[in-house]
Amino acid sequence: MSRSENPFGQVLVALVTPFTADGEVLWADVEKHIDDVINQGADGIVVTGTTGETSTLTDPEKIRLVEVAKSVANGRAKVITGGGSNETAHAIELYKHSEKAGADGVMIVTPYYNKPTQAGVLTHFRMIADATDLPVILYDIPGRTGIPIRYETILRAAKHPNIRAVKDAKGDLSEVSRVLNQTDLLYFAGDDANALPTLAIGGTGLIGVTANIAAAPYRTMVDAVNANDLATATAAHQALEPLVRATMTHVPGTVAAKYILHGLGRISSPRVRLPLVGPEESEAALIEDELALVGVIPGVDFSNFRPDRNAAAGGALPKVAGTTR
Repeated sequence: MSRSENPFGQVLVALVTPFTADGEVLWADVEKHIDDVINQGADGIVVTGTTGETSTLTDPEKIRLVEVAKSVANGRAKVITGGGSNETAHAIELYKHSEKAGADGVMIVTPYYNKPTQAGVLTHFRMIADATDLPVILYDIPGRTGIPIRYETILRAAKHPNIRAVKDAKGDLSEVSRVLNQTDLLYFAGDDANALPTLAIGGTGLIGVTANIAAAPYRTMVDAVNANDLATATAAHQALEPLVRATMTHVPGTVAAKYILHGLGRISSPRVRLPLVGPEESEAALIEDELALVGVIPGVDFSNFRPDRNAAAGGALPKVAGTTR
């Protein structure tokens, strides 16, 4: 399979999981939000990833998110299941169930907490890729997992026929260039600020947090790069810069994205699940100061932004306690 054959899309949204004020998944908001981002130009939906709060979702919730996304997308966007597990056997079971639920691809995060050697990381990836017929994205995010996927490991993993792509949140664009020169792997920016730089060196697209709020400018950016129109792509990048800073700088991206989406009236509650909590007063003020610098962005009217710091305060536990297995 060559790099030109992309089974994932190019503008992928790392989807937030809307909750009620009590911390339960609000399925009506999930459906509405997926439809909103697809209508804005997203052609890929990543559910149960970091931004989707995968670490506090139960397995049944994760599978249902795939089913709901598949139903709402209805062929308009690919559905990728993210997250995984730091236990290989558990990850394999999750991805098998996700495949049955209709996922179009899987995204495997580097095993976290255990801190395996690179041999262990590679074995984890290969065993999961062996267990599914779906195309695989490797998720390289050492800031959260504690270890990187090293360059040599990526080259070895690329030889597996199901491993098709990398989501890069390591930010080493020189390494990305080296891998692109030596493999047919597709590369997706995992840091929103690096979307255009990644595309400019031959990357395929992005898996973005800010795309929850404003997918349309990313669609413009990607389409412009595809058309060799750097000026238009750069203009989209510049328009997004203050929004990216507001979303990704002061609190975890999930927290800020939900705070902003709720202020725009696009989700019913900004609630996150513990141990995440909503922005404190000072953090909310910083987010709002950044948003004041955002200009005109297609698909988003920030003049209608009405923040509710009280609604965002604290975190929640789901009413029905669930284990990760």
